[in-house]
Amino acid sequence: MQLLDGKKISQEIRNEIAAEVKKLKNKGKKVPHLAAILVGDDGASQAYVSSKVKSCQEVGFRSSLIKLKKDITQNELLTHINLLNNDDSIDGFIVQLPLPKHINEQKVLLCIAPEKDVDGFHPVNIGRMTLNIPCYIPATPKGILEILKRYKIETEGKHCVVIGRSNIVGLPISILLARKGYPGNCTVTLCHSKTENLKEETLRADIIIAALGKSEFLKANMVKKGAVVIDVGITRVEDETKKSGYRLSGDVDFDDVSKKAGYITPVPGGIGLMTVVSLLQNTLSAAKEEFYKKTLSFNVEEDF
Repeated sequence: MQLLDGKKISQEIRNEIAAEVKKLKNKGKKVPHLAAILVGDDGASQAYVSSKVKSCQEVGFRSSLIKLKKDITQNELLTHINLLNNDDSIDGFIVQLPLPKHINEQKVLLCIAPEKDVDGFHPVNIGRMTLNIPCYIPATPKGILEILKRYKIETEGKHCVVIGRSNIVGLPISILLARKGYPGNCTVTLCHSKTENLKEETLRADIIIAALGKSEFLKANMVKKGAVVIDVGITRVEDETKKSGYRLSGDVDFDDVSKKAGYITPVPGGIGLMTVVSLLQNTLSAAKEEFYKKTLSFNVEEDF
């Protein structure tokens, strides 16, 4: 079994990005600038955003954090988004999810200008991704592709089973691995809560991507020997032996599955770290205008 070390690979990519930023500075060009909107005081969201801000500092990006009260109205939030859409100093920005229940997440994502949507969630970016046109790929799927590529894992002709069909991970990674190119050219089976005989599906898989949000769901008896196992899940599990009172657990029973897997990602230290650096890669692409020219402008209507 070989560990797919997200900590090691993410640091390699950070170093590469930092070197690229240094070149931009030396040429007198603009330093990439990532902004984040955080609504409310959810602890996990605050931790995620803080990690992203810290990562920006490490690679030499500028960063801005916009904190908004949890009772902000939807139109007020859309107004903040519109300001960022039209701010030439901002190359890309994210709206940290989840949002309070009174705000329609879909409307918020639709309001983000596609050329600044470095999370890759806007329908324009999803559509371009589906058609294999250069675009911002959602950060977690992008991180999965990057770790497969960096470890030179063969994907062509392989059977990949994705467990979970979320718009953030499961659905996009199933499309990406089925596309022509590398990593890709897989035969992909997308499984979910209504899938019958899930174990039969996973036992046929050369590559398993677990992204369903259930702690230690995937067991060794569901995995064929030598399979590549990518664990996307992260759940806080109570653990009195830890100073924090909890430990982080993935969707894969690591101790059990690692005995059969050929390659496996750990939690923590796996795809979570790859997600953050993928966001940085997208922001660098935005600053260099690799996919879009900054010509779009959006205005928020009261009845949006």
